[in-house]
Amino acid sequence: MAGRRVPKKLNETELWDYALRILGRRAHSIGELKQKLAARAESRPDIDTTLEKLRQYGFADDRKFSEAFAGSRLQNQGFGRMRILHELRSKRISPAIAAKAVEKAFDGTDELQLIQNFLDRKYRGKDLKKFLQEEKNLASTYRRLRVAGFSSAASLRVLKRYSQRADGWDEGAEI
Repeated sequence: MAGRRVPKKLNETELWDYALRILGRRAHSIGELKQKLAARAESRPDIDTTLEKLRQYGFADDRKFSEAFAGSRLQNQGFGRMRILHELRSKRISPAIAAKAVEKAFDGTDELQLIQNFLDRKYRGKDLKKFLQEEKNLASTYRRLRVAGFSSAASLRVLKRYSQRADGWDEGAEI
């Protein structure tokens, strides 16, 4: 491919500087760091050495990363458990660490209130009682809540406040 620049392979010292630069932009999981470093490293031992050094200095810690990420996604975007868990897994966080981080972030959180806040934010300016009387809008809103990571039962419970059409739906149904 003409015009495509191949990144320079980095030695151990350069790889350390590169790792600090990418961590300076935003936090990364160890899996993400490993992938980025592998693309630029001259040798495999340099990656392991750099990752170990990052761990020693406290710059690479999946537990801290997961807790901060889960708390941020909950507070800033108002997403549900399943969405945040899925996003952590896509960042190569182990299932156990991801589950603990999500559990900690959601401790004491009312899912029904989160759903209500989500609907208020996403449908600002709409009369939800009127909007959700149409079957297609109700189904679309339900799917949107599920994609946002909210449980089926809680999503239906909140939607039933606005539309009696949701009364006939059960939790396992494809809508």
